[in-house]
Amino acid sequence: MLELHPETNIIEINRSTPIAGRADVSQSFRQPDILEIARIEGKVTVEDLAERFDVTVQTIRRDLTELANAGKLERVHGGAILPSGVTNIIYEERRRLNEDAKQAIGRACAAAIPDNASVFLDIGTTTEAVARELLGHENLMVVTNNMNVANTLLSNKSCEIVVAGGTLRRADNGLVGNLTARTIENFKFDHAILGCSALDEDGDLLDFDIQEVVVGQTLLKRSREVFLVADHSKFKRSAPVRIGSLRDIDHVFTDRPLSARLTENCAAWGTAITVAA
Repeated sequence: MLELHPETNIIEINRSTPIAGRADVSQSFRQPDILEIARIEGKVTVEDLAERFDVTVQTIRRDLTELANAGKLERVHGGAILPSGVTNIIYEERRRLNEDAKQAIGRACAAAIPDNASVFLDIGTTTEAVARELLGHENLMVVTNNMNVANTLLSNKSCEIVVAGGTLRRADNGLVGNLTARTIENFKFDHAILGCSALDEDGDLLDFDIQEVVVGQTLLKRSREVFLVADHSKFKRSAPVRIGSLRDIDHVFTDRPLSARLTENCAAWGTAITVAA
């Protein structure tokens, strides 16, 4: 509380009274950090956040409730998770999400691709990480519907680059739609590198854009080997459109072990799993 002393014209702050808005200021700093933790780890818990921010569990519960009311998180028992909506995280946020994991996945996947191979690289920030790791490969023919991949591979002088036609999706420089799928039908690739927006417990690969899914489904038919590159955050999410199943994939490259159920199913389907360190 502010108090004016008439005899001295000095204003003093009464420290026994909380300053209005102080809790809100702390909260405004805390909530973006909570969202960032959720994006990196897929889930946040009340106990862990209270310890991290050195506040009470009641305070964290209020934060999570407000974030849930704003549609940024979904409340679950003991914490919150990223919402399983029908729209994807914006591209720039996806690029920053789990960067080290994507680099490790990209390195492991590129190591499984020999020189002198024909390769398709799909849309996605993890497939872009694979492209960066292919800069030292020789005599590749790379077909892609990802303009970022094409620009990255320009530095590899021995790499032939074919850009699949289609409708340009400005959000991430991806080319999608039936024209892209028809271009892919002219090829038989040694390796197709696919990403996905989500991977559920049934082993289904999911995405948000039905035009992109058409491309993925065509690739499954036009490739000798299909590699899936997906970091662990994809295990926590959901998306509305099905690309295919892990039974259609030859090799999964990720950064954390799959669930026991998925691991067992992959063994039965003949789908290899590499956990990149």
